[in-house]
Amino acid sequence: MNWKLTEDRPIWIQLVEQLTMLIVSGIYESGSAVPAVRTLATEAGVNPNTMQRALAELENRKLVETRRTAGRIVTEDLSLILSVRKELAYQRTSEFFTSMNALGYTDEQTRELLAAWNKKEESV
Repeated sequence: MNWKLTEDRPIWIQLVEQLTMLIVSGIYESGSAVPAVRTLATEAGVNPNTMQRALAELENRKLVETRRTAGRIVTEDLSLILSVRKELAYQRTSEFFTSMNALGYTDEQTRELLAAWNKKEESV
C-alpha cells in the first residue's frame, strides 16, 4: 500500500479513509485478517497509537471487527461494504459535478461531456 498522508487534516482520519478504500475496493476482502497495528503503522510511517485510533474508528463503523483468536478481520457483512462503497461513489460524483460547475459547466453539459468521453473510451 502506498500511503498518502498530508498535513491539512488529522492523520488518523486520512488513515480511516484509506483503510476504508482498501476494504470497499476488495483489496482487504470480506472476512480476511487485517494486518497488525504495528505492521500497518510501520508501512504508513505513523505512530502505532495513531493507527490504533484509525482501526478503532473502523470498528465503530462496523467495517472491522475484533475476534479473540483471529485478531481484527474485515466485516463479513457484504451489504455494509457495498453500502459504504456506494456512498463514497455518490460523494465523489457530487464533488466532480461541483468542480465542473466551478469551471462553468451546467450539470447537463457535464453529462454530455461524460457521454462523449464514454463513447470515445468504448471506441479505443
